[in-house]
Amino acid sequence: MQVFRGFRHPGIAPACALTIGNFDGVHRGHQAMLALLNTEARHRGLPSCVLTFEPHPRDYFAALTKKPELAPARVGTLRDKLTELAACGVDQTVVLPFDARLAGQAPDEFVDRVLVNGLGARYVLVGDDFRFGAKRAGDYATLDAAGDARGFDVARMQSYEVHRMRVSSSAVREALGKGRMPDVQSLLGRPYSISGHIVHGRKLGRTLGFPTLNLRFKHWKPAASGIFAVLVHGLVDRPIQGVANLGVRPSLDANDVNAGRVLLETHCLEWPADLASEEAYGKIVRVELLHKLHDELRYTSLEALTAGIAKDGDDARAFFASTHRQTTRDRI
Repeated sequence: MQVFRGFRHPGIAPACALTIGNFDGVHRGHQAMLALLNTEARHRGLPSCVLTFEPHPRDYFAALTKKPELAPARVGTLRDKLTELAACGVDQTVVLPFDARLAGQAPDEFVDRVLVNGLGARYVLVGDDFRFGAKRAGDYATLDAAGDARGFDVARMQSYEVHRMRVSSSAVREALGKGRMPDVQSLLGRPYSISGHIVHGRKLGRTLGFPTLNLRFKHWKPAASGIFAVLVHGLVDRPIQGVANLGVRPSLDANDVNAGRVLLETHCLEWPADLASEEAYGKIVRVELLHKLHDELRYTSLEALTAGIAKDGDDARAFFASTHRQTTRDRI
């Protein structure tokens, strides 16, 4: 999949079948929409294209009005979004910066500047709640009329449901916020995961006997937080069981080199014998969050922190042991 920041690039397709949205989480509703988009694109002999935004429009308006509570919790990072879009067979994705100019565009201006002149849209597929343009003035009827006037087809996809539950990014955020990881997996159609480069931390975990792999979550408000039993992919040629903390590490002091940043810290329950600890830095890994153990806790001493991490490791081992027993019973 080709990825473009903005649409003024020589390698961008001159015409496309397009869908528009934030695609946070790329859940099963998104996947169904992208499957339809790919079918329509092949039928028309066009590449499929996703137009998405960074930052999220609601992030932009939350910052503009100085009301951070208006920003939605983020399901996934941009890296993870692009990875899942590529897995769905999308030919190209355009990441458009959401800024004052874009926020102020009237619906007709957005259609002309972005959809027609920028992306050469010949077919546009949107969701049933699609709104666009300044003050969200444009809706499906507005887009359909613009398509008639400017020569592109417009289609709308209705809500997607799983077990009578509407699949949406909001539903995924709610399930993540409550730690309902089986529901999250049902909504996504896969285990929830976060990927990124392993970065240096304060190395306090190593000092305490629990070395960690540190990944930065590039948004200040993740939909999930707390302590999880996890599987690490990409460190070696097999998944590694671990226990991870996703959040801001309330027990650490201001000397933490990642202070104030959301971090996913993963302790491998058994470090791979064929991998030196320093060889992990810079690797891109994917961490699946399978089961929530508890929310982040504030420990009053290093001794209490050490005991807490040890207990979390034991609880994660118990989870994996119970999962293995259940899988064995299911196979019998």
